Amino acid sequence: MISILVIEDEKRVADLLKIGLEENGYQVMVAYDGEMGLRFFHTNSFQLIISDIILPKLNGFEVCQQIRKTNEQIPILMLTALGTADDKLEGFDVGADDYMVKPFDFRELLARVRVLLKRRAISSVDVVKEMKYADLTINLERQEVTRNNIPIKLSPKEYSLLVYLVENVEKVVSRVEIAEKVWNTHFDTGTNFIDVYINYLRKKMDKNFDVKLIHTKPGVGFILTSRQVYK
Repeated sequence: MISILVIEDEKRVADLLKIGLEENGYQVMVAYDGEMGLRFFHTNSFQLIISDIILPKLNGFEVCQQIRKTNEQIPILMLTALGTADDKLEGFDVGADDYMVKPFDFRELLARVRVLLKRRAISSVDVVKEMKYADLTINLERQEVTRNNIPIKLSPKEYSLLVYLVENVEKVVSRVEIAEKVWNTHFDTGTNFIDVYINYLRKKMDKNFDVKLIHTKPGVGFILTSRQVYK
């Protein structure tokens, strides 16, 4: 049975999540503060984590950072009342895979849980260990990135974005596609978080190299290519 850790200090929300997830066949353990959540994580085996951000003792960002130090693969879904673009960016920066704002529709949460678990299952049986393009190499087992054998340190979300671009190399991908495939969410035209992450990635991937790999096709989207035909 798939086991999910819920870290939520508001008992009403925690009970709703536990009952709803268990009714859909999942095993659920609830922690009511950040320290308890970390303790449960280190002493049990889970396939997915759902965490609030505003928590006693350790907040959700800190919990996510600590988890990512020992486990880069387990899906983490942030569930919080903090819904600004900056809050979401910080959540993705510390390693969250998805982000939902309270109040939420449980059916949507359940759909996102299923997508995250499916993605994890696919990646766990993936036989591809390395991706290469031009002078770029991605080691999928160690999640290490190099250009011309020079290591490039990326955040978990920057890494996921880069992998998606390489999977679609030489193809222009829209902001909508990136939002759905990398962030598991619908693109909000009122936010610019995808452009922010593209810029993060460019600074790390292209700034110190003559050949630029990440380009913008105005009005359409972004493309990873070594052909210098875009800006």
